[in-house]
Amino acid sequence: MVVSDHLLGALDYPLPLPPSKHNQGEMRNLPGDYEKHHFEIDKAEDEEVNDNPIEEVRLTVPITDDPTQAVLTIRTWVLGLAACILLSFVNQFFQYRSNQLSIGSVTIQILVLPVGKFMAAKLPKKQVSTPFTKWSFSLNPGPFNMKEHVLITIFANCGAGGVYAVYIITITKAFYHRGLHPVAAMLLAQTTQLLGYGWAGMFRTILVDSPYMWWPATLVQVSLFRHVLLRSLYIFLPLALHEKEKRKKGERTRLQFFAIVFVASFAYYIVPGHFFPSLSALSFVCWIWKRSITAQQIGAGLNGLGIGSFGLDWATVASFLGTPLAYPFFAIANTMVGFILVMYVLVPIAYWSNFREAKRFPIFTSHTFDEDGQIFNITRVLNEKTFDLNLVEYENYSKLYLSIFFAFLYGLSFASLTATLTHVALFDGKNIIKMWKKTTTAVKDEFSDVHTRIMKKNYAVVPQWWFTVILVISLALSLLAVEGFDRQLQLPWWGLLLACFIALVFTLPVGVVQATTNMQIGLNVITELVIGYMYPGKPLANVAFKTYGYISMTQALSFLGDFKMGHYMKIPPKSMFIVQLVGTVVSSTVYFGTAWWLLSSVENICNPDLLPDGSPWTCPGSDVFYNASIIWGVVGPLRMFTDKGVYPEQNWWFLVGFLAPVPMWFLQRKFPEKKWIKLIHVPLILSASSAMPSAKTVHYWSWAFVGFIFNYIIYRRYKRWWAKHTYILSAALDAGVAFLGVILYFTLQSKDIYGPAWWGADVSDHCPLAKCPTAPGIKVKGCPVL
Repeated sequence: MVVSDHLLGALDYPLPLPPSKHNQGEMRNLPGDYEKHHFEIDKAEDEEVNDNPIEEVRLTVPITDDPTQAVLTIRTWVLGLAACILLSFVNQFFQYRSNQLSIGSVTIQILVLPVGKFMAAKLPKKQVSTPFTKWSFSLNPGPFNMKEHVLITIFANCGAGGVYAVYIITITKAFYHRGLHPVAAMLLAQTTQLLGYGWAGMFRTILVDSPYMWWPATLVQVSLFRHVLLRSLYIFLPLALHEKEKRKKGERTRLQFFAIVFVASFAYYIVPGHFFPSLSALSFVCWIWKRSITAQQIGAGLNGLGIGSFGLDWATVASFLGTPLAYPFFAIANTMVGFILVMYVLVPIAYWSNFREAKRFPIFTSHTFDEDGQIFNITRVLNEKTFDLNLVEYENYSKLYLSIFFAFLYGLSFASLTATLTHVALFDGKNIIKMWKKTTTAVKDEFSDVHTRIMKKNYAVVPQWWFTVILVISLALSLLAVEGFDRQLQLPWWGLLLACFIALVFTLPVGVVQATTNMQIGLNVITELVIGYMYPGKPLANVAFKTYGYISMTQALSFLGDFKMGHYMKIPPKSMFIVQLVGTVVSSTVYFGTAWWLLSSVENICNPDLLPDGSPWTCPGSDVFYNASIIWGVVGPLRMFTDKGVYPEQNWWFLVGFLAPVPMWFLQRKFPEKKWIKLIHVPLILSASSAMPSAKTVHYWSWAFVGFIFNYIIYRRYKRWWAKHTYILSAALDAGVAFLGVILYFTLQSKDIYGPAWWGADVSDHCPLAKCPTAPGIKVKGCPVL
């Protein structure tokens, strides 16, 4: 599994493979018997020395190669760069909106095929010379082939991945209202994405060349390209991307189906996107009990428990949690079990028992508060010149308080981290050790795997100095970003080097776990804690340290995962490296440019109180990131999660998470015949609410309902239809919403035209009292005093 990027900025907990901005639609439906939640080394591997020792790999990846196929063609560059730029722009554009739709690379993987084939059929085979060089290339080097398609998808992966550092830029300019030099911001965006290439170069021999480091998630995209029908309860991918499809009488081809759904999605989104934004969250309970705070807390889909709330907008369904059509039903069920336990058991009990003065604050919000129930006045405790904590003023003002939901969410983040460690150790520990031993042995034997032999025979490896140069340049530019420009990022040089050291140390062990179990242990909590204790009172230093320490490791593993896919697909390593490097630089530039443009051009962006009615520029993810910077950076863990703060008991969640997987491990060993026990995944349950509070309860219920319909009812009753259309349907719905959303902005919203002024024009669920406290005597604007 990978660390989720759902909770945009604050709480990227370790999750068992939900689609994220990095992997949307790609990392579910694993090959083999996934319900076991772990792999088994094939007992017959000794008989398969000429292939691969992992059965799932043998079932998915052919042992053939055609080294004569053109790879870095004009089609690869044109379509790949276009896909990278398009996804980077669209995903960053929607990141600032109320519903943060994220388009994954699978959409491009599907869309680009007919375009590539069209170019192969229509473009002339003319040779074009490059001015002032001896290089030339053909406009049409032959049929559009699978290797081109893979590289274009790698370009798209770069654009779909997101740039975490943009959140730092956003909170600095839109929330703290401080200046940030554009060059420093650009260097931050670029270097945090590129540093991981250095770590990847150090460990690629072990994590890519070894047949025992098999990267299960990559097999899903390999199966899409190769059209292998995998024998799994949750996998059914007969999407023949490189197989000609003939339309049967009375049926439609997949391309026709995509076109129909795309047009319908494009046309419908004008309603929730312009004329009736309130369709995104319909909370009928609030409309019935208009004057009851408790009723609205229970019924509000955006700021409450969301009982009976739902949305009629695809962006509501897929914006924060990813498309539900991409999840196996067991993952949906585990997620909803965890969500229900948190939202309908833990939070209500704690709130209505007034635990830690919970009634003084809203029941569901990411905002921070003072002891009087008011929004924490951060300007009062920050030194204006030095931009750090004024401890005297802080002690004279108030301790920092959170909503009861947000407080528990941090506790669950601690539990998720330790639960993942325990889960991996119990369920996969023996196999990880066994595979590691075989890997170290295989290194001495120069690998016996057929895929590695083919790659070494047919293609030159990427020289180590390529990775070293990228690392040295990235590190130098990182030092310039943090130490130059009047140290606007606050992080000292030693903090940067410590963050890089943490990322370097953890890349190999975390990579081994991910390459064998599909689970990635996140460093976000560790990095926040370390810098929060070592360098408190510095909000930007905290988030910059977390980004350099956490994201550079994540980028390294993303790079290695893509490299493994290229390994399976027999892509020349140098071509893979070039595409990934160019894609990373281009996507980082577009993400930064889009963010800087919107932050500079949309008046009052990220400030819902000052935005016009119907404006979608509420920045829910950045709002969470901002409040996290206050909690971890300004105040710090010493004054939050010890006796000096309000929430010292939160540290017990580390122990809860550490012990939580043990009962399920025992039950699986005790009752191996009970298959339903194997479907219970404790880390996924504990981290189920990780997309919140950026995602609201209405998003969870809408997502789960659609996922239940498609991946349980339709999957079981109409499996043939599901197999043929589900992923196409998801891609078309995403694309329709994305394209019309961008068009609406450029044609109307950029001119402050947000649709007709009426009740349904609000980007809300009309539950204003859900934001109110219920403690007697607390005065909040817009709320009755009890």
